[in-house]
Amino acid sequence: MSVSTGVYSIDLIQPDSMAVQPGQSLTITCRVSGYSLTSYGTCWIRQHAGKAMGWILCIWTDGSNSKNDALKTKFSYSRDTSAGTVIITGQNLQPEDKVVYYCAREVSVSHFRMSYVYNLISFQVNKVERFHHYIPVVTIL
Repeated sequence: MSVSTGVYSIDLIQPDSMAVQPGQSLTITCRVSGYSLTSYGTCWIRQHAGKAMGWILCIWTDGSNSKNDALKTKFSYSRDTSAGTVIITGQNLQPEDKVVYYCAREVSVSHFRMSYVYNLISFQVNKVERFHHYIPVVTIL
């Protein structure tokens, strides 16, 4: 699956859905092209059915990160700037983790980074619009 603006794209490089059993872990990979991970931050967001999107973590251009405190022990991340991939791994997944996961690019590096984090913490879809091209990544069945 891929979404492209004609300038850059974010590509899914695993199946559209994957099933895991409670207690198992799951690795989700997002590959980007047309921009560098050292030029724009990339975030992982998730959405429960019928609910607003909520952020998991953002990986900034310098490799630093901002994590949702409620999920920081559940999700770890890595990135490979040369391959253009951003990876998260969820540990000890439970039924409440049955959600759709999204990979999103920071819209503009001209905005103060914490404003993105603040907006995502609010869990309001209208505030999450600073990120675009949400990609349904994995639904835990």
